[in-house]
Amino acid sequence: MGSLEHTGDSKPAALRGEEVSRTSTDYHRPYRTLPVAVFNHAGRLARRLGIGGGLRVDSMIAAARRKTGLDDFGDDWFVEPLNVLVKSINEEARLSSMGYALQKSRIVSALSTRLCAQHLIGKHPEILDLDLGRIILIAGLQRTATTTLHRLIAADPCIRGLRAWEALNPVPLRGEKQGDPRRRIRLAKLAEKTIGLLAPEFAAIHPIRFDAPEEDVFLLDLSFMSQSPEAMMHVPSYAAWLERQDHTRAYRYLLAMLKLLQWQRPGRNWVLKTPNHMEHLDVALRVLPKTWVIQTHRDPKQAVASFCSMVAHGRGILSDHVDTGDIARHWVRKMQRMLERSMKVRDSGNADAFVDVSYYDLVSNPIDELRAIYRHAGIEFTRRAANSAVALAARDVKDRHGKHVYSLSSFGLNAEEIDRYFAFYASVFRIPDEGAGITGMS
Repeated sequence: MGSLEHTGDSKPAALRGEEVSRTSTDYHRPYRTLPVAVFNHAGRLARRLGIGGGLRVDSMIAAARRKTGLDDFGDDWFVEPLNVLVKSINEEARLSSMGYALQKSRIVSALSTRLCAQHLIGKHPEILDLDLGRIILIAGLQRTATTTLHRLIAADPCIRGLRAWEALNPVPLRGEKQGDPRRRIRLAKLAEKTIGLLAPEFAAIHPIRFDAPEEDVFLLDLSFMSQSPEAMMHVPSYAAWLERQDHTRAYRYLLAMLKLLQWQRPGRNWVLKTPNHMEHLDVALRVLPKTWVIQTHRDPKQAVASFCSMVAHGRGILSDHVDTGDIARHWVRKMQRMLERSMKVRDSGNADAFVDVSYYDLVSNPIDELRAIYRHAGIEFTRRAANSAVALAARDVKDRHGKHVYSLSSFGLNAEEIDRYFAFYASVFRIPDEGAGITGMS
């Protein structure tokens, strides 16, 4: 991949007033607003004095119970993965004070959701009997147009997607009436603005909107068994532990949460999306009913460079220590594993459950690709679905939030070694070689 000349200005391009902003490649100097810098500095001083620092599982569980006024989690099997995650964060992640605050808030929120979900399903056990219809499960490598495809399908009024405000708070808040989620929408708008303040360039990498379709990895996060922590933080012991686990219970909980969402806002069929599924497609196909897998394909050189850049930007929100070499080593191996495991599932008698979508075909002719996906899933591709997809594509113009720039060399990698690492995949699916271009489409 070609390298980019760095300007030396640590202020994000989005804040420099450039006509077409370009994301920074100075990953070792994460952007900080003055209030965040002061907060982090105060936290460092406090830790030197032996005050604060670290996360505690028992205190976060207690905080969730106080927040909700509820006590019963039901089956508490999730405590084991939570303990492993928190130990890894405390010992390995080197989070800033803001990073610890954000992770504590995230975990308490997940625990609160579990409490509220247990309470609601206890009152309405019929929720677990709901039919989700057919499920289109998008499971391609990161940065292979999975987000684009997800949003095109979710634009269809007849297909239910998970909205960002639902992903953040899938259970009605206290005092909220069924069908009136205004409080949750307000909170999602606030979260969107917060990300914009903490990381102004992130919208150029992965646009976030409070009402846009979002990854169901947020629902897997409720079981503390997903790839999210290893994407956001340096947590190698948690990541290694996670790869050794059976994920059936996490997917059963995912299914229960989907039914709870269906109870609140019904849909005829569903579309889900997260690259996380690639490691566990055997479990997903066993647990989730009537599911078809859409696997997107693109030159791994582009996928690896783009995703490593995304991870580096994301880790910079939570930590002052962003190790690009560690990111490259971890995610090249992880992406190999994801491909190997998904290919194994395909080869074990599940080939008919898969539809392959070329990144390049999707970019050049999205309607034809959508028509083929719908046909395979047994869903009617209506004129309304086509018109909705065309309208969305016209709105979601590439680089509208700035240009995401990245290179393999920023992570100590080169094109030849990536071609070698992923030859087993590129040859099977006849992946075109994009060369060393720089792009900005997820």
